Amino acid sequence: MLTDLLQTSYFAIFLIVALGFMLGRIKVMGLSLDVSAVIFIALAFGHWGVSIPKELGTFGLVLFIFTIGIQAGPGFFHSFRSKGKTLILITLLIVASACLTGVAMKYLFDIDTPSVVGLIAGALTSTPGLAVAIDSTQSPLASIAYGIAYPFGVIGVILFVKLLPKLMRVDLDEEARRLEKERRSQFPELGTCLFRVTNPTVFNRTLIQLNIRAMTGAVISRLKRGDEILIPKAHTVLQEGDHIQAVGSEDSLKNLAVMLGEREEGELPLSHTQSIESLLLTKKDMINKQLGELNLQKNFGCTVTRVRRSGIDLSPSPELALKFGDKLMVVGEKEGIQGVARLLGNDVKRLSDTDFFPIAMGIVLGVLFGKLYISFGGGMTFSPGLTGGVLMMALFLSAIGKTGPIIWSMSGPANQLLRQLGLLLFLAEVGTSAGKTLVATFQESGFLLFGVGALITLVPMLLAAVVGRLVFKVSLLDLLGTITGGMTSTPGLAAADSMTDSNIPGVAYATVYPIAMVFLILFIQLIALAVI
Repeated sequence: MLTDLLQTSYFAIFLIVALGFMLGRIKVMGLSLDVSAVIFIALAFGHWGVSIPKELGTFGLVLFIFTIGIQAGPGFFHSFRSKGKTLILITLLIVASACLTGVAMKYLFDIDTPSVVGLIAGALTSTPGLAVAIDSTQSPLASIAYGIAYPFGVIGVILFVKLLPKLMRVDLDEEARRLEKERRSQFPELGTCLFRVTNPTVFNRTLIQLNIRAMTGAVISRLKRGDEILIPKAHTVLQEGDHIQAVGSEDSLKNLAVMLGEREEGELPLSHTQSIESLLLTKKDMINKQLGELNLQKNFGCTVTRVRRSGIDLSPSPELALKFGDKLMVVGEKEGIQGVARLLGNDVKRLSDTDFFPIAMGIVLGVLFGKLYISFGGGMTFSPGLTGGVLMMALFLSAIGKTGPIIWSMSGPANQLLRQLGLLLFLAEVGTSAGKTLVATFQESGFLLFGVGALITLVPMLLAAVVGRLVFKVSLLDLLGTITGGMTSTPGLAAADSMTDSNIPGVAYATVYPIAMVFLILFIQLIALAVI
């Protein structure tokens, strides 16, 4: 009965996953495989004749890559601008060293060119690379060599990613906290301060005349005159002795002190008709609108004192483009705040809901984009392929955030669930497929090509780790994403992803993966045409 059940793909998948999680929780010298253990169980099942349909693996791959792209998109372009050149140089080092290692082994062991390009594609687990190798050489030897190198190409990257933090003695959680602190330091911390108007040059002048927001960068949240608490408006006139409460960075508050007068301790209370509330932006119509366009002070008598996004407080400048899920700290009359809440949406449930239409449509667009062919002349062409098309489309859609009524985003729990599901399906199928021919391939082709393939896998990663840390001083989280992206290894990314809650490896992977894919294809074509 068990044999019959194992031939049922849904039973086999869940059994592989269950056993993989059991194996993944076993720690040896503080090291565990986590979700990556699924592929090792799948290899064994594949060797014993268990088969998972290719379509299920492809379905899982698409889900995993799309959710990575959707999560990485908002930070992708910032990462590309700030660290892109360094990460791309490391990626070029990975691809070039893999190809040079393959060519060197060709001359050292007298390996034919079709086998060499097949080994390079397999060592970097690149299906587009294999397609180009077969097309360029018109030889079945490329496919055989790919099959020999592919298993270690998968397993080797996973093991390298798992071992690297231990070898370099880096605590990934500590590294993530350090990088998060650096990221936050780029955005000045906002504080609240009380001022007493004593500068004669501002007496009897309106706030719009003083242009305080533009001149200092601070936002005035409320004003006390005598015993009365006021919510300031553009035409509010400042008088001697007024007390003003403002929000801003330390530099902007110092500038405000120079403009207004004395800085004092304390905080102004709110009257019983006033309130300060944190409101969520969940209405589609408001996404990508600039804060100044809403004119909240004129329309509702309310002032935004800060905007919280991804755990960071942003200064509410009029040019700030609002994003889905932003939290706006709003002060004003209670009735006005209710109006602002209706304008913004303020629907917590909507923030956690999952709309499957953007997911399905985004994947459709990604698959179509992956089918495009770009010609470089001289017979060289490039296609993003399924993985590249879906990843690049997800990055683009997530970065723009909204198209008409469609919001290209997912809640954190939904993203995590779909990513894990896709990953498990993908690993189960890849593992069983590779396991079928693993032993037979060794028996037929010997260990030479396997050893060369393993060398082509290991040399680029070792070089990237050394150069990335010692020369470019790249953080290990960025380095893990760059290595897995440069090796075009989705299972490797999965291993890195399971080791930390940070999305930094995913962003780095997304930054370099398209570059690695393009250069690998070009290099394989070059070797096939030029190396004799």
